[in-house]
Amino acid sequence: MKRRSFLSLSAAGGTALWLPNVFSAGRSTHTAPRASTPARDNGRLLILVELKGGNDGLNTVIPFAEPAYYRLRKNIALKREQVIQLDERTALHASLAPLLPVWRSGELAIVQGVGYAQPNLSHFRSTQIWDTASHRDEYLREGWLARAFASVPSTADRAAHGVVIGSAERGPLAQDGATSAPVGDVQARGNYSDVAQAWAFQPPRVHSPLPMSERLACSAFGASIEKAMQMIAAGHMADSQAGRASQRLRTPLTSATSPASQTSATSATSHAFQTPPTLASESGAVAAIHLTLNGFDTHRNQPDRHRLLLTQLAEGLTAIRMALVDLGRWNDTLLMTYSEFGRHPRENDSRGSDHGSVAPHFVMGGHVAGGLHGARPQFGRLDGDGNLPVGVDFRRLYATVVGRWWGLDAHGILRQHFEPLPLLRV
Repeated sequence: MKRRSFLSLSAAGGTALWLPNVFSAGRSTHTAPRASTPARDNGRLLILVELKGGNDGLNTVIPFAEPAYYRLRKNIALKREQVIQLDERTALHASLAPLLPVWRSGELAIVQGVGYAQPNLSHFRSTQIWDTASHRDEYLREGWLARAFASVPSTADRAAHGVVIGSAERGPLAQDGATSAPVGDVQARGNYSDVAQAWAFQPPRVHSPLPMSERLACSAFGASIEKAMQMIAAGHMADSQAGRASQRLRTPLTSATSPASQTSATSATSHAFQTPPTLASESGAVAAIHLTLNGFDTHRNQPDRHRLLLTQLAEGLTAIRMALVDLGRWNDTLLMTYSEFGRHPRENDSRGSDHGSVAPHFVMGGHVAGGLHGARPQFGRLDGDGNLPVGVDFRRLYATVVGRWWGLDAHGILRQHFEPLPLLRV
């Protein structure tokens, strides 16, 4: 898809923007803020990409050296010559080829075997568990990100910490038991101009091309990415226009224009990286953006559907990275995928896969320690339902974000100790 076509994608197909408490405390959410307080984008950012429906991990990160993989998946298994080999046992789906430059630069971590013990295989309930970081028999009312943001001292003019784009659900940003996003508060259409006008200036276009394929039904995900990047660009531009960026921002991480310059500058910025950040030092700071890519419930005719979904995912993640590099935000952004569960190791009778226990997830960023992490699929330890055992509790990913990335009290926020994963270079 050409750059001009991508920019003109409409959000009319259900893409909505949620800005919780986006305006000053005590002010109606339908009233625009003063021009003197434009939204800003300070501190370290988390971009969550939800793979809605339960991604098939075994056909995403392929254990091609395991005979059991081919025995259980006679029709949907991917042959060794069809995949992108990462090491002597593991490969990527060929549709993920756009991610190879990030992998080779050491800025893509693949965490295998992510899930939780005795998984609930209901879409609704398992999504609740992932969103709230709860145990399978525990029901919490607030999302894990909402709890993280609530742990940071706030002021009367503190604006949104988190933004949901492309979904009517608040997900990990749910507060006080309310899970649906009040999309009527701020409705984003087309090129994000409604929100830009509320901020009293027009955000700049991101210069990096965002190459979403024409053959994909990518309007919702593509438009969501465009809005997210424009939001980040808007905060970046607001600081520049105000001329006070150096006073407001903490000691910045590397602002590079190419992956090579980012890598070479990492050691010089290690001291700044160790400094505990402030999630929102001023009004308008956005610390988390939640995006959704739908369609991963592949019970039928999985090979073609999954190929298109992974192409869309890879091109979307690549687009985000290119835009963040262009904006000088790659080194202070953590990009992470998640999904409510994986798929069953054994294929079904419809050339698809049913709900399963674990899946791999991707973590990207300028400070990510790339490579394979977690636990490879252990086909010799299938449970009574034929599912793979959990190698990494999903809350260890959250502990890495909350504790190591943001410097917050992960134990208090997650209500139990979960050891962070070694995913960040310090």
